[in-house]
Amino acid sequence: MTEYYEESSEMLRCAGVSVKRHIVEPRGLLLPAYHNAPSLVYITQGRGLIGMVFPGCPETYQWFQQQAETYTEGTMTESQQRLRDEHQKIRRFQKGDIIALPPGVTHWCYNDGDVAFVAVQVFDTSNSANQLEPARRDFFLAGRHQSVQRMYEMGPQPTSFTTRQQLSNNMLAGFDTQMLAEALGVNQELTRRLQSQNDPRGEIVFVKQGLRMLRPFRSQEMQQQEYESVQSEEQYFGESMPGLRNATNGLDENFCTMKIRSNIDIPNRADYFNQRGSRVAILNSQKLPILNLVQMSAVRVVLQRNSMITPYWQMNCHSLMYVTGGQGRVQVVNHRGRTVFDGMLRQGQILLIPQNFAVIKRAELEMFKWVSFNTNHNAMISQVVGKNSVIRAMPLQVLMHSYRISLEQARRLKFSRQNEMTILSPIREIMRSRDDPMFEVGSSA
Repeated sequence: MTEYYEESSEMLRCAGVSVKRHIVEPRGLLLPAYHNAPSLVYITQGRGLIGMVFPGCPETYQWFQQQAETYTEGTMTESQQRLRDEHQKIRRFQKGDIIALPPGVTHWCYNDGDVAFVAVQVFDTSNSANQLEPARRDFFLAGRHQSVQRMYEMGPQPTSFTTRQQLSNNMLAGFDTQMLAEALGVNQELTRRLQSQNDPRGEIVFVKQGLRMLRPFRSQEMQQQEYESVQSEEQYFGESMPGLRNATNGLDENFCTMKIRSNIDIPNRADYFNQRGSRVAILNSQKLPILNLVQMSAVRVVLQRNSMITPYWQMNCHSLMYVTGGQGRVQVVNHRGRTVFDGMLRQGQILLIPQNFAVIKRAELEMFKWVSFNTNHNAMISQVVGKNSVIRAMPLQVLMHSYRISLEQARRLKFSRQNEMTILSPIREIMRSRDDPMFEVGSSA
């Protein structure tokens, strides 16, 4: 099943983003398609395989079958290999992965696991790579497009949805059957099957016997993924890891071999982490170079109960928040100082935070988890409070006269969160950890 968050929503249309969610059951095949805009996919559940077809890249996966031939002048036989199939590289994905999909690149997915995989896909339709109208367009190469449209409404209340059905054909159905058959070099009967005439199936089909195709064993795939992960971390931190030589020469990372996925659920990849277990992991083009092409990035946040994210604004992009677990309160403020959203968000709900709108997020009585999709490959934020914030960076005298407060109050404001960055612990815990939580901290300034 595929669910679409209706892009005719004023909020999503203004920001130039579109959202959909695939739910693919075991042995389900998401048929080949491509899109007019770049996108990021986050796997919230399950695992599977993805194939991406990059134009001009070779079919490096080759499957040969042994054959035996007998010479006419004797009984001697010779074993020969006959090419059975060849295709481009197949990649494995799992829960927590972010997958980058460039515009116009054909891709398909298959669930070879035991449970359904759930994939949330966010498109940046305002990206310069999209030369069509600023709306998502899905081009299907097979099957028929059957979607469930979900309309999203932004307001003071949590997300609400309505549902409607849509049906459309694949791209090949629009060509003349005879002309297409001639171009493909096959008969018209086969061509009509390619056009999905009289085929009631949608964009996800069930493969009864499972897919048979050439791919590495799971153990080999996991070893390769671990190796790529270490190489990626080595390149990002600029360090030489024991047992691995630095093989990056500027030529090996080309379009055909580019890494397309990275897992942001692994705790030790967090960029910010505190003693309570809250963490923030940032995935940008410095860590995954293909994001330079896609011009998007992602952030994974896990907040323990009662913890907060410091108030901030996105400096160079819009940000779409998708809640993956728990619940929390979110407030968004516009340029006029008016609250445009103040409510609770729960699992499966989304919220768009426009560029430069200030936002504050807090977990309530349970853990609050989400993924943010940003419309810039190197998203930047400006924090209001904390160690790396605008308030901390301003002189005390500027704070005093800006807010009409005393020097002591300015010190309290500037240094109350001096040892925290991005993640804010509950204020009660801070007070318990200090003899005089506010004034003694400021007195050292």
